[in-house]
Amino acid sequence: MTVKGVLFDFSGTLFRVESAVSWLAAALERTGIRMGENETAGTARRLEEAGALPGGAHPGGPVPQHLTEVWAARDRSAEEHRAAYTGLAREVPLPRPEVYDALYERHKEPAAWRPYADAAGVLGELRRRGVRTAVVSNVGWDLRPVFRAHGLDAWVDAYVLSFEHGVQKPDPRLFLAACQALGLTPGEVLMVGDDRRADGGAAALGCAVHLVDHLPVEERPAGLRPVLGLLG
Repeated sequence: MTVKGVLFDFSGTLFRVESAVSWLAAALERTGIRMGENETAGTARRLEEAGALPGGAHPGGPVPQHLTEVWAARDRSAEEHRAAYTGLAREVPLPRPEVYDALYERHKEPAAWRPYADAAGVLGELRRRGVRTAVVSNVGWDLRPVFRAHGLDAWVDAYVLSFEHGVQKPDPRLFLAACQALGLTPGEVLMVGDDRRADGGAAALGCAVHLVDHLPVEERPAGLRPVLGLLG
């Protein structure tokens, strides 16, 4: 197989979201609320266990019954995404109601995300070799500003975001839209992601799939480099 296009997942593949402690601290600062270090750490841990940080860990237990429907469809629209994650955050008591909205807004900021160390190099090398690239993400907001702020937008040919199409991975329609955006057939495309179920859905369409580990940035300095060896 000669790969002419590569589809990349966003969170856990090209970028990693900040820690829950950093996320909460930023929201508290934004709302002018002070919490002690231990209290902040404990609250951040509970938020993380609830699965309230988009791009972070999934809920550590069952999703509350009143949120199961919106959680299942969370990446199909901006409204459902906000409702799902803000709903999970509200399972954890916070000092003032406005902190919940501040938390959600914070995770959309470029400063909340770090690219993996080899992301720019791999994307740049793909462009040099004439391989087209697209970002295919289950997300409820426009992540293009994150790529621009971190200098990676120049290496991306297309963005196919679930909330803009009303479908979410592993639905093959999202991967098909990405292939069409690149002007390629699924058999010419490689999907790179960190979620076997969601990103592996591209295989049903005929795309090759390569999985990477969703690790902290410091623990995965070269996890994307093997993609270059799969081009054929």
